[in-house]
Amino acid sequence: MKRRIPAAAMAAALTTALLAGCSLDSDSGGGAGGADAVPVVIGYQSKTINTVTAGTLLKAQGYLEKRLAAVTERTGTPYSVQWQDYDTGAPITAQMVAEKIDIGSMGDYPMLINGSRTQANPRAKTEIVSVTGYNPKGALNMVVVPPDSTATGLADLAGQKVSASVGSAGHGTLVQALDRAGLDPATGVEVLNQQPQVGSSALESGQVAALSQFVAWPGLLVFQDKAKLLYDGAELNQPTLHGVVVRESYAEQHPEVLDAFLLAQLDATRFIRGEPLEASRIVAEQSGLPQEVVYLYNGPGGTSFDPTLKPRLVDALKTDVPYLKSIGDFADLNIDGFVDDAPLRAAYAAEGIEAYDAAVAVTTNPTALTGTDPVCGVPVAEPTQAGELWFEGATQTEPATDPTCLLRSVKKARAEGRGIRAAYVPDAELGTRWFADKAVWVRDGARFLPFTTAAAAERYLHKNPASVPITYDRAVEEVRQ
Repeated sequence: MKRRIPAAAMAAALTTALLAGCSLDSDSGGGAGGADAVPVVIGYQSKTINTVTAGTLLKAQGYLEKRLAAVTERTGTPYSVQWQDYDTGAPITAQMVAEKIDIGSMGDYPMLINGSRTQANPRAKTEIVSVTGYNPKGALNMVVVPPDSTATGLADLAGQKVSASVGSAGHGTLVQALDRAGLDPATGVEVLNQQPQVGSSALESGQVAALSQFVAWPGLLVFQDKAKLLYDGAELNQPTLHGVVVRESYAEQHPEVLDAFLLAQLDATRFIRGEPLEASRIVAEQSGLPQEVVYLYNGPGGTSFDPTLKPRLVDALKTDVPYLKSIGDFADLNIDGFVDDAPLRAAYAAEGIEAYDAAVAVTTNPTALTGTDPVCGVPVAEPTQAGELWFEGATQTEPATDPTCLLRSVKKARAEGRGIRAAYVPDAELGTRWFADKAVWVRDGARFLPFTTAAAAERYLHKNPASVPITYDRAVEEVRQ
């Protein structure tokens, strides 16, 4: 790996920093130091909640400003941080090509496009220095259709219009999923290149048959009853990730800024792991998204917020390259040379909390449901099967040891007149965390199983002919207390 191990004095100063620093009131810029201040321009996506540890949450908590304030105290050099908010990774890349953004966070496909398009210019050339969050199976990208759509699989979209942000992580999932479904991604459907908000409106108005997007858009539309889930990206069983890219020339000129940024990302990561509900409140407030939707992804069992550059994630980037070449102009990119974990290793060493290599080896979700199910009266033994209830007016959630126990809790709450703000369950086949009342349910004897899509439920029904489909409300009625 490459260069830039910070000096011990720098690491110590950053690690012990307690100063408040300078926070910004808007995305247009600001900070202390005046004309002599070193500019730090960050491109992020406030509504892409898989990047919050390098974007929305990081900004709201002022972690970067605090870390840079420690540098200023030590060296006397002031810094001016500017936060620029975008809907997708493409405009961040355009600004990095123009040398106007120094550090950016985006999804896997956009990061690869970023590396491809910046590599010809030494001043714009970028590298990946950390991951923000990932899903080992690809569940962060999904395809949704209108609530009254008769489509039950991607093959039903043949010849129809599908909205996607071309070059985004959501588009990447669509391309791979169509290929697996036997449809030519270039001719099997008509892809309309639209920003997420535009595509959402197009879906609602019937201008497109489906929308393929990244978090949090699929969950938001389903939560609002404006869509239903057609395809869960976890079916690809291919990791999807978001991460941080930096212009190499900027990092070489100001290594202390990148060091501070990665330390600040670790601050944000620790916070979201330790206080996921409070973190979701902050992200919801900053992004305008409903907190229930933010917590779907940012809560336990959702996104794996782990900054380490795991070999499997790097391999996934290599697997993405052929698909990127199939959808447009993509210059060959040396992935191993594009990924640099040296700065992050230095940040881990500076914090001294855990060894980087040990963190890389962890493959389980760092946030998992724990506790005792208050209705079934048993502790959560298998977090991948556990659900979660969030009652109206509650400041904490309650665990459910499995989907059947969650239905019992819902039944009890309804009998007592308690309002439920949200209930979350893992898909019985793929493990994707989803809204319990939006899932497709199956009854198999005394067990009740949730699935994210009708196709997943149908696969189970086919393998287990004694099982039967059942609505959520009927399942709540029939579950035994």
